[in-house]
Amino acid sequence: MNKYVQTLFILLLFISITLSAQEKKFTISGYVRDANSGEDLIGAEVVLSGTRTGTVSNAYGFYSLSLPPGKYTLVFSYMGYLRKEIPVELSPDVKINVDLEINARELSEVVVAATSKNANITKAEMSVEKLSAKAIKTVPALMGEVDVIKAIQLLPGVQSTSEGSSGFSVRGGGHDQNLILLDEATVYSASHLMGFFSVFNNDAIKDVTLYKGDIPATFGGRLSSLLDIRTKDGNNQRFTGTGGIGLISSRLTLESPLGSKASVLLSGRRTYADLFLKLSGDENLRKSSLYFYDMNVKVNFRVNDDNRIFLAGYWGRDKFINTFAGMDFGNKTVTARWNHIFSPKVFSNFTLIGSFYDYYLKSDISSQLNQDWKSRMNDYGFKADFSYLPNPQNNIKFGYNFIYHHFIPGEGGGIGEESLVGRISLPKEYAMEHALYAANETSVGEKLKLKYGLRYSIFQNISKGIEIYNTRQQLEPRAGINYIMNDIHSVKGSYSRTVQYIQLASNSSSGSPLDVWFQASQHVKPQLCDQFAVGYFRNFADNAYEASVEAYYKDMKDVVDFKDHAQLMGNKDIEHELRFGKGYSYGLEVMLRKNSGKLNGWISYTLSKSRRKIDDINEGNWYRSPYDKPHNISIVGNYELTPKWSVSANWVYASGTPVTYPTGRFQIENNYVPIYSGRNEFRYPAYHRLDLSATWQLSKPGKRFKHELNLSLYNAYGRKNPWTIIFRQEDNQPDVSYAEMVYLFTFIPSVTWNFTF
Repeated sequence: MNKYVQTLFILLLFISITLSAQEKKFTISGYVRDANSGEDLIGAEVVLSGTRTGTVSNAYGFYSLSLPPGKYTLVFSYMGYLRKEIPVELSPDVKINVDLEINARELSEVVVAATSKNANITKAEMSVEKLSAKAIKTVPALMGEVDVIKAIQLLPGVQSTSEGSSGFSVRGGGHDQNLILLDEATVYSASHLMGFFSVFNNDAIKDVTLYKGDIPATFGGRLSSLLDIRTKDGNNQRFTGTGGIGLISSRLTLESPLGSKASVLLSGRRTYADLFLKLSGDENLRKSSLYFYDMNVKVNFRVNDDNRIFLAGYWGRDKFINTFAGMDFGNKTVTARWNHIFSPKVFSNFTLIGSFYDYYLKSDISSQLNQDWKSRMNDYGFKADFSYLPNPQNNIKFGYNFIYHHFIPGEGGGIGEESLVGRISLPKEYAMEHALYAANETSVGEKLKLKYGLRYSIFQNISKGIEIYNTRQQLEPRAGINYIMNDIHSVKGSYSRTVQYIQLASNSSSGSPLDVWFQASQHVKPQLCDQFAVGYFRNFADNAYEASVEAYYKDMKDVVDFKDHAQLMGNKDIEHELRFGKGYSYGLEVMLRKNSGKLNGWISYTLSKSRRKIDDINEGNWYRSPYDKPHNISIVGNYELTPKWSVSANWVYASGTPVTYPTGRFQIENNYVPIYSGRNEFRYPAYHRLDLSATWQLSKPGKRFKHELNLSLYNAYGRKNPWTIIFRQEDNQPDVSYAEMVYLFTFIPSVTWNFTF
């Protein structure tokens, strides 16, 4: 690290420590947990009664509050749980672990923000959306399969990249510009069945947080957003189970204590579309197979109050096989974490991470045309994260991240001696990615909160023998401000710089599990983005309603696109297909949300614009990015009709996806060659859809075994939204062509039986 960067880090820590230097204090610390399951509660508030002085629990449920000696009353609160007040006499340091009971009156509510009722006003962060597993469950789903990604796509600033896809665009960014973490491990492909479902089983999920901007300095590596998903730790109080049986898949999640100090979670899901193929009258279909499965495992061991160990793993796979072709792809992630409390003010987390993705294709048309192709990506990482909480006014975080990348872009070709196709192997790629960071969140009086931080990232291309031949580095400052006018409204602003060293080669805006990732190199610069955002946040009716308006502007440099008709798969010289330039996007996001009462949900509207300018594309003129959709509306509602029945609905509308159409053609001998418009000059028709669902509680109150029946209708009014548009020639008139729209779904009903015990 050069002297300039060292100086910045020392200055940042010096300012933070200077701000925290005060009179002699003692510390109250501990964990906030769910009384029924023992799960740590993320973001629980700990406040001194009658004041705004306090803190929140971190991602592992740990809190720390340093105060002068004296007598206090601490108030512990978390959305959906009963408040708990605990008197404390503070002279030496005190450890207090708090178990909160679920508020039975709020069991039917959609909990979108899992923190205190006015946390959206008081927290310094902005451009952040939190969803609970319960809120996700209420959203009507395709074929009854509850889906994290589909729920994320209903939030302001977030758009689906195509019908049925698990790809999503955040504030005009590409689907590959989203960092998706599952228990801190990177998930490269978050889709099942070519994108119709995501890889995340909602029954195993504890917390979902989407950062659309204002990304903490702790994280980096992607330009647009961070989707941080944490799985449950496992119930350490009693054996429990959750599951469901649907038309295309079934799932089961089991949680159990392991002795007095440990717990385990096991979760599995599998589709069985292939079982129905066996009933087909077509012999080829009977021999075909089409399914996906995934499994989550997590073990949580409390060594003592100062040490905890977590082991988590995910395995998921998609398989499609018929008599002449096959496809096989999937993710694996492994995470080992050690939480250690050095002192009541210093919390640490050390993490070992493995993330693996691969796919395999095979065709078996004939002995001359038999081919296969495979690709693989392996990441091995280490993280050391520290939190220092000197007093209620400062929360200092610092640490180091490391990732070793090993990419095999592709290898394969003809199979057997009779094959007419040769074998090729693309060069393997190796790299190391490092990052040092330091950040502080501080309060200046009762009305002003500041966030500031710095991330220093280094990317090094290396040979197989660990010889470094190219190094790129970048400073990534982050800053935020919140002025709290009073308890019900505030004004916020933020700035962040992000850099992306790993890029995706794809001709599709929606993405595919078979896309190729490639690294920054001597000839490929990393992408860079500076994002500015301001927002106004207001609550109404005793915090029952939350309203917000955010405006953002993103300035992007060295964005990647591909020349017309680029050949990506199997290309040894993929860098020759690349084009680099600049881009920008800006927009306005409006959100109104209701979290309590019989009727709850949210309404969001996004007005946005996204443009790019790249030499050799569109004659060097500005053009729409593939993710430019000026208007996007989402309405999500849940209503409790009776204690037995509840209904849900969501309606979405979005401007059509930009597309390049042929506008003419010319003839060469007997062949017609199309002439295309400027890049993304046209749009598909606008997209809109209504989904409905109803849930019938079948169990009687007070019973441990609870079950329900969920009925859902996807695309209720049968809108034929375009998936793609194909231009064809008339059979009898080859000089006449016509456009043909391809759509995936009209209305799709489904039934799912869910149960818990």
